[in-house]
Amino acid sequence: MRPSYRPIDCSLHDRLESFATQRVECRIVFRREDGTEWVMVDRIRDVFAKGGEEWLTTFSGEQIRLDRIGAVEFRLPESA
Repeated sequence: MRPSYRPIDCSLHDRLESFATQRVECRIVFRREDGTEWVMVDRIRDVFAKGGEEWLTTFSGEQIRLDRIGAVEFRLPESA
């Protein structure tokens, strides 16, 4: 059984939307549905609501339910 959605803090939601608008690369730490922690680096394509839950989708196609996010950090480009 999938746990019910728990709304996230508005400031995190605003940050996610800002990162999506700016198309900056982010380090995203989240829990997959099976409970394992996952870390990825990608750009956020969209933040949206679906079926009473809030989600984000990345440019690589990953969809993450917002209440599973542990951290999202802006990632500075590596210098050449």
